[in-house]
Amino acid sequence: MDYLPIFIQLRGEPVVVAGGGEVALRKVELLLRAGARITVIAPELHEDLRALAEQNAIRFLSLPFQPHHLDGVSLAIAATDSREVNAAVASAARARRVPVNVVDDAELSSFIFPAIIDRSPVMVAVGSSGCSPVLARRVRQQIETLLPARLGALARFVGDRRKNVQKSLAPEQRRSFWERVIGGFVGSRVLAGDERNADRAFESELAAAHNADTAAADGTRLGEVYLIGAGPGDPDLLTLRAVQLLQQADVILYDRLISDAVLDRARRDAQRIFVGKETGGDHQKTQTRIHELLVHYARRGLRVARLKGGDPFIFGRGGEEIEVLAEHGIPYVVVPGITAALGAAASAGIPLTHRRLAQSVTFAAGHALDDESLDWRSLSQPHHTVVFYMGVAQLPRIVAKLLESGASPHLPAALVERGSLAEQRVARGSISTIVDIARDRNIAPPAVLIVGEVASLARDDEELIATADQARQSAAQEPV
Repeated sequence: MDYLPIFIQLRGEPVVVAGGGEVALRKVELLLRAGARITVIAPELHEDLRALAEQNAIRFLSLPFQPHHLDGVSLAIAATDSREVNAAVASAARARRVPVNVVDDAELSSFIFPAIIDRSPVMVAVGSSGCSPVLARRVRQQIETLLPARLGALARFVGDRRKNVQKSLAPEQRRSFWERVIGGFVGSRVLAGDERNADRAFESELAAAHNADTAAADGTRLGEVYLIGAGPGDPDLLTLRAVQLLQQADVILYDRLISDAVLDRARRDAQRIFVGKETGGDHQKTQTRIHELLVHYARRGLRVARLKGGDPFIFGRGGEEIEVLAEHGIPYVVVPGITAALGAAASAGIPLTHRRLAQSVTFAAGHALDDESLDWRSLSQPHHTVVFYMGVAQLPRIVAKLLESGASPHLPAALVERGSLAEQRVARGSISTIVDIARDRNIAPPAVLIVGEVASLARDDEELIATADQARQSAAQEPV
């Protein structure tokens, strides 16, 4: 370890910054956020620094740096474009045992600035011992995507209640209690901005913790359920919230639309239970079994992730599941996902709405052909896009219904199989030809059917590669 990572309290402390340019400005802005009393020493000031001086946010000395300027200060920054001046600041600081940072010069510095992730009061600092600030910033960006935006709110929520917990629970109970609070329904509600319900749930958890053994034995301590939309299949299209909850779930219920790559984002030790609906099976019995499993594991105090392809509330039966959970008083969190229509259309280059071609879009279930609520005449109108889910098996009947309802046989149609995945295939034609095309190309579920003028814009991978090749060739032929 080349450096000891520490956090310094600078609120109200005197700090000197030597230098008045843009680099000095960045350091001053950071120090102001920490509440420091800043003196800037420089012959001239950046306009933003001058504005801060005019507002009395900082003190400005239009003087050459002198060692006595560091008398009594808590921290020093050298941010000039002169190595001679920077070295003089470093020397004066060391003589006075004042921590000093010389920007971009680790050799002259006694400390370095890390790359910072600010979720105050939670702070994460990443350093490379001065070897590669760019790498440190890249690592910071990767970590930052994993941390909820309201992490600081959760820290404050917990901090406000620590003393109450210390009075209520024995020391050996506190760690497990806080783990349940932070990683459970209370933490989820705070991160979602719902502190009113979080507070109610916290008080309930604290009351139950007084008699933890009894609560666990009689089933009064409930777990919670996460209804998570896994998107169209590509694990990189999972939302950050989905990944965060998968990392803390104890049990995962998943179906056949969930790939191994998506499951790999979950906790390694989580119990995985396949609950997919088999072809030709009784779907209602399968769904009833899912309801039973959700209630069973939540009543055991576990965190249960119901992982669904696409979005839980778009043909995902998520509405039925939250009805069951509410009936049993089980807390739940719903995490939206990129639904198949959006994911498949985007990956095939099909805009579902288009200023000239489509002013509206409808999602329909391909297996619900006899549902009298479906207005087929409306679905067959021009300048409208229809996306049929689960429509491959019923493709001939869907086409017949559209033609019977007045759709033009030349209306463009496209099938997107395994949208967003490496195995994606796009079949494009019209509603009069799409059935034969699908049969000839052996298009199989999961796939969505997109009908409307916008379907003419569909592109498969071969077309995209050919277009890119043509563009590169054209660029190579153009004079530099």
